[in-house]
Amino acid sequence: MAVIHKTTLVPGKLALLKSWLPAQPWYLASGREPELVRAGGFRLDDPDGEVGIEFAVVTDTSGGEAVAYQVPLTYRGSACADAGDGLIGTAAHGVLGRRWIYDGTHDQVLVAQLAALIQGRAQAQAQSESNTPDPTVDSQPVMGTSLDVTGSSVAANGPGGTDLRITAADATGTMAGHLLVRVVRVLRPGGSPGVAAGWQPCLAAAWRLPDGIQVRGTFAAARRQA
Repeated sequence: MAVIHKTTLVPGKLALLKSWLPAQPWYLASGREPELVRAGGFRLDDPDGEVGIEFAVVTDTSGGEAVAYQVPLTYRGSACADAGDGLIGTAAHGVLGRRWIYDGTHDQVLVAQLAALIQGRAQAQAQSESNTPDPTVDSQPVMGTSLDVTGSSVAANGPGGTDLRITAADATGTMAGHLLVRVVRVLRPGGSPGVAAGWQPCLAAAWRLPDGIQVRGTFAAARRQA
């Protein structure tokens, strides 16, 4: 179960994301510097207990209309060469020391657990409480069989979100094809607005609007690829 340390992180996540977000192809620029606030999210457990996994939601209030962004994050105790393209920055953790923070779509540990969550083999954990499942996160399997992730890559990253191409095997080790997962970056309340035709919504969760009202929407969609 995820253990949340009540301590400091310097620089903080919002400070790191303030510099990183404007460079992303799905960021909706307001013409002003981002003004970010925390808006929700959840965590997943790394089975090996080495990598922190968080699906963070931050809201940019710098424009005329607040925009909520989903940013999957991983926290590591050392640099990860395989995830190097996704490095957001490093920070000093008050308990764990220096942490390397990545855009989790580039980190195969997060991708494997995201696939497990979608297929019903992992359970979402509360964002800010230790050892506490988050029952408000809903997932819907896309493939009709249990699968193990054998590899992943970022297939596309654009205005529609970040597309992950996941290579999977079934319980016998037989190649089960590919699962394409679109991580929705710009979150919109209600149903699955913005999810393109041909994609099956497979992950939904909640976040807070700037006025404190809680809303829900699609966090990820998927489709099977032979």
